Amino acid sequence: MSSFVLTPEQEMLREGLVKFLHNHYDLAVSRAAVKTGPGWQPEIWRALADDLGLLGAALPEQAGGMGGSPIELMIIAEALGNALVVEPYVDTAVLGAGLLHRCGGPRADEVLARIIAGTALTAFAAMEAGPGLDDVATTAHRDGDGWVLDGAKSVVTTAPLATHLLLTARTGGGSTDRDGISLFLLDFDATAPPPGMTVHPLRTVDDRVAADLVLRGVRLPDDALLGNRDGALATVERAVDEATAAVCAEAVGCMRRVLADTVSYTKQRTQFGQPISRFQVLQHRMVDMYLEVEQAAAATYLAMFSLDAEDTERARAVSAAKVTIARAARFVGQNAVQLHGGMGMTEELAVGHYFKRLTVIEHELGTASTHLTRYAALTHPRSPSPR
Repeated sequence: MSSFVLTPEQEMLREGLVKFLHNHYDLAVSRAAVKTGPGWQPEIWRALADDLGLLGAALPEQAGGMGGSPIELMIIAEALGNALVVEPYVDTAVLGAGLLHRCGGPRADEVLARIIAGTALTAFAAMEAGPGLDDVATTAHRDGDGWVLDGAKSVVTTAPLATHLLLTARTGGGSTDRDGISLFLLDFDATAPPPGMTVHPLRTVDDRVAADLVLRGVRLPDDALLGNRDGALATVERAVDEATAAVCAEAVGCMRRVLADTVSYTKQRTQFGQPISRFQVLQHRMVDMYLEVEQAAAATYLAMFSLDAEDTERARAVSAAKVTIARAARFVGQNAVQLHGGMGMTEELAVGHYFKRLTVIEHELGTASTHLTRYAALTHPRSPSPR
């Protein structure tokens, strides 16, 4: 695609979402919900589903979505990042919905319809000891007419809120083989987990909810298996790449807000009888921040437009974007805090909350090191891939 100009319909989507968030999404209310409340605002989620119809935006029309265009996904994720929305859009409407749509089947279709309607939340339980999606030690074996799962999953974001879990387990092969990984769908309630499952809730540094899961003889029905046995990894990688691109777009939205707030603050803060925005060294610093944001945005756009490309091209573009985002998030976040002085890390200023989110995004869905290794492996195929 040679132009990034939005169509009139895409402009309407962006303007409508930005206006909604400006009028209805208050940062102080959001922080109260995550710190002392349930961890999210259900009424906001219902509005995203009912009033704006956004929860199917990443899905094709035949699945009940808006067409599944990467451009719409980019617009939504960036706007949500700009407003620091904590509701689990990427976890549920991008990653969860993407997995369910690609796997298909009656159970998957039923949960997918509930996601679009705003009545289901999903969490993706994949992370274990290793960095790759194929580092799966959790096992699932047949027992009668069902399955029995054993293992553990770490930092499963959104799990305390989720109505369903999507969980990877090894049904064949060794612990690091690409073949032999399957995907399972579990009805879930963190306050009353299935027999044999232990849930350890936690909060991440950016005030989002997550949990560590331990599974000991967890029994599932036969139809809990999604897609083909032993063949889920390619589907999982594609869905995770789509979610990673969305998180990159969210980071761009965060950084644009942080940069705008920093520029505004330096125009108000005075020293030696003049605004500090007039100091050349600080002007240079903010120009460097601007360049980092634009480079990150360009890498994210390329990743988004590569989501429908063949596997290697898609994976390379997504990993390149994630590395670029990780560098930019650290640079922009740290410099914004520094230019705000000690106030930058207080609860009263928005910049501190955005900095925490950017710090988490730097590591979310793969660190810079993991994605650099992956990029190298895709460039030189004889190198082992972490995914």
